Amino acid sequence: MSNQIFSGHYHSAFKGRGMAFSEVREYQFGDDIRNIDWNVTARFNQPFIKVFEEERELTVMMLIDVSASNLFGSNQNFKSEVITELAAVLAFSAIQNNDKVGVIFFSNHVEKFIAPAKGRSHILRIIREMIDFQATEKGTNIEEALRYLTNAIKKKCTTFIMSDFNDQNYKSALQIAGKKHDIAAIKVNDQREMELPDMGLIKVQDAENLQEKFIDTSDWNVRKAYIDWHRQQHEYAIQSFRHSGVDHVEVFTGQDYVMPLLKLFKMRESRY
Repeated sequence: MSNQIFSGHYHSAFKGRGMAFSEVREYQFGDDIRNIDWNVTARFNQPFIKVFEEERELTVMMLIDVSASNLFGSNQNFKSEVITELAAVLAFSAIQNNDKVGVIFFSNHVEKFIAPAKGRSHILRIIREMIDFQATEKGTNIEEALRYLTNAIKKKCTTFIMSDFNDQNYKSALQIAGKKHDIAAIKVNDQREMELPDMGLIKVQDAENLQEKFIDTSDWNVRKAYIDWHRQQHEYAIQSFRHSGVDHVEVFTGQDYVMPLLKLFKMRESRY
C-alpha cells in the first residue's frame, strides 16, 4: 500500500516543490514560468529562472495516543489497531522518501520517545513497539505530548498526531507546536461512540478513570446528554485544528482509511 498508493502522494504533500535556492540559469522550454527571476531577466534582457534544490530529507514524528479510550471498536478493529496500521503506512512512506522517523507514545503523560532515525530495521522496531506497547497510564493528555514534541525536537519536522482526541485544553499547545512544526492530525473514531443505544438500565465503566455507574439509556435526556458531550469533544478538536492551521481528517473503524489519507495529502498538495 505504501509503495503503490501513498509514496508518491506523500512525496508531493510533504516535500512540495522544494524551497532551497540553488542557482539562476537561462530559461529553457518547459520551465515553470513562476520561477522566472525578473531582476536577472531585466538585467540581461533575456529570461532567467531560479533553480531550487528539493529538500529531500525530512524528520517525521508520529504522536501516537495509547490511552485506554482507544481500546474500543464496534467493528472489526479497535481504534488503537487502526492507529497502528495508519502509523505503519506513513512510516514506510517516509523511509521510502529517505526521511527520518521518530515516535512519541503518550497517555496522560509521555510513555516513550523513540528518536528519529532512518532505515527499514528502525521502522520495524517502531511497528513492533506499536503492536506490543502497554501503556502505564490510561488517561489522555494531548497538551503534554505536544509540549514534549516542542521541547524535544529542535528543528522543524513534519508531525502526524493520531488520536481519538477525547481530551480538552490542548488548543494553546497545538498552536505553539504548529508554529514550530508542520502538523497534520488524524482523528480516529468509532460510529458507536457517537450516541448511546436504548438498552434500558446498564452498568458502564470509564476506560480511562475506571469509574463505574449505572445509567438508564431508555431515558432520552440521558442519551441526549451523551450526544451533546460527544459533539462538544468533536467541535473542540475541529476548532483547535482550524485555529492552529493544522490539516486534519477523520477515520472510522470498520471503514477504509485510504480515501481519508489521500484527502489529507491532497489538501497539502493544493498548497504548492
